[in-house]
Amino acid sequence: MITAYKTAQSVLPDYWHKFSPQKFTLPQLFACLVLRVILKTDYRGVAIFLKDCTDLCNVIGLKTVPHFTTLHKASQRLLRNKFADKLLVSTIKRLTKDKDIIALAAIDSTGFDSNYVSRYFVRRRRSKLLDLWEDTIYKRFPKLAIICDCSNHAILSAMTTRGPSVDVNQFCQPLESAADRVEIEHLLADAGYDSEKNHEYARETCNIETTIPAKAGRPTKKLPKGKYRKEMQTDFKEEIYGQRWQVETVFSMIKRNFGSALRARNIESQAREMLLLVLTHNIAIIQLVKELFYRAVLTP
Repeated sequence: MITAYKTAQSVLPDYWHKFSPQKFTLPQLFACLVLRVILKTDYRGVAIFLKDCTDLCNVIGLKTVPHFTTLHKASQRLLRNKFADKLLVSTIKRLTKDKDIIALAAIDSTGFDSNYVSRYFVRRRRSKLLDLWEDTIYKRFPKLAIICDCSNHAILSAMTTRGPSVDVNQFCQPLESAADRVEIEHLLADAGYDSEKNHEYARETCNIETTIPAKAGRPTKKLPKGKYRKEMQTDFKEEIYGQRWQVETVFSMIKRNFGSALRARNIESQAREMLLLVLTHNIAIIQLVKELFYRAVLTP
């Protein structure tokens, strides 16, 4: 919570306006939102938790506990793209301050549950003759695409969409955001992002080497016509591509630590909640790095 508070202090103003009530600062409200994600609770739950933990309130200078409606309204404004981008950039700077270049990054996407329905109720029988079942979900679901640093699992950019949808047309936007923030040498992606245009954008526009398996289209023994897709067939860097699983680890960390189901119900709220998960993940890594540093210093 302290890390979230200090991160927000570096990029957010204290108050929305000079004539606002000024009961709570924006960094304090953001720290409360991060705490809500960590506790896996709702706005009412985090307000009750803060009332019981006065010491935690004192750490970030809270004189009174915000009402749960105040936290909800704060999330609607603090998690807009403008402020969320500033907060994400602040976390990236704190995680990459000792290195100027990201040697290896990976891109991928994942879906989140938009309800808490038991998995049992979405099962259907595949065959009446054979006792086989398969899990099938026909609803649209919130989808998050990210680019992460393979060395420390920090998220460099994020894009929220709706699934099910293909990944191939969700490559340039997160890459453009990541390239503006850090210098990436090599980007890994699975076959879902395979297209000559994606290679061209990354290599010629962003000056980033790419490794994407050339498996799009019908199976054939002929080489692809595109320059970069042909290179993927003739000179594929299998050893480097093996690190692509690091982005899967990031998704696993988010879902294991903060849950795989979103509490929000409409599209805009779900997008904000996914961005808050991204920010909380980076803040958790910052805190972990701090703890490891202090242990190394204090251990004789």
